[in-house]
Amino acid sequence: MVLATARPVPARATPLAGPVEVVAADWPRAAVRFTVAAGEPVLPGHYPGFPIFPGVCLLDLTHAAVLATAADTDPVPELAEVESTRFTGPVYPGDVLGVELDWREKDGGRQCRAVIRSPRGDAAKLRLRYTGEVTR
Repeated sequence: MVLATARPVPARATPLAGPVEVVAADWPRAAVRFTVAAGEPVLPGHYPGFPIFPGVCLLDLTHAAVLATAADTDPVPELAEVESTRFTGPVYPGDVLGVELDWREKDGGRQCRAVIRSPRGDAAKLRLRYTGEVTR
């Protein structure tokens, strides 16, 4: 299912400036798109004169993608653990990122496996564990 909506990211989730656009949500998979704007507040300090989108912001983006694709009727998914992060390629201002989410049952909760891709290929692979229901 393709959704043409851009949902604002809740302030409690992330400091990302741009919208997270839900591209597809067909449980247990979902996909979002995010454009790294030149005006992202973290860029001037990371690194001055050569801005790179920080890895922690890719983690924030993944969590924002989870919140954007969670069903409106479900309780807000609670992040229980960052199980794994692998930052495999740089992300620059202007990059349009694709985030693919894949859900699995794990230890009484749900594990989200995410891959973030930039125009140059894979930028990150993350595994996050959530408590409670996370469905679409």
